[in-house]
Amino acid sequence: QVQLVESGGGLVQAGGSLRVSCAASGRTFSNNAMGWFRQAPGNEREFVAAINWSGGSTHYADSVKGRFTISRDNAKITVYLQMDNLKPDDTAVYYCTAANKGSGGSMDYGRRYFYDYWGQGTQVTVSS
Repeated sequence: QVQLVESGGGLVQAGGSLRVSCAASGRTFSNNAMGWFRQAPGNEREFVAAINWSGGSTHYADSVKGRFTISRDNAKITVYLQMDNLKPDDTAVYYCTAANKGSGGSMDYGRRYFYDYWGQGTQVTVSS
C-alpha cells in the first residue's frame, strides 16, 4: 500500500504561482504512476496531470497545459505540481493519487479508476 500526503496549498493572486507537493511512502513507490486531480465545490473531481514511474512521460488536462508542470523525485519519494499563471478557475482542492502500475495508455491517466491511492487533498485558492 501507498500513503500520500499533500502540502503547499494556499491563497494566491491570479497570475501568480504555487507549487504543491505530495510525499509518498511505500517500498514500491518508484514503480507507481502518480497524478493530481482537483475538485471544486459542486464539481466532479477532474484530472489535472500525471507522470509515469520514471518521470519520462507526463500528461495534462487541456485546461492546465502550458501552465502546470508535474515532476517527481523518486529519491525523495515526492511528486510536485508547479502551477504558474494561476486563474480563479483553478481554485479547488488538489488531490494526489497513485496507481498500482508504473505507466498506462494515454487515455488511462485521466480516468479515476486507473488510480488506487488518494491523499486527503490540499486547498488552492486563486483570488481575482
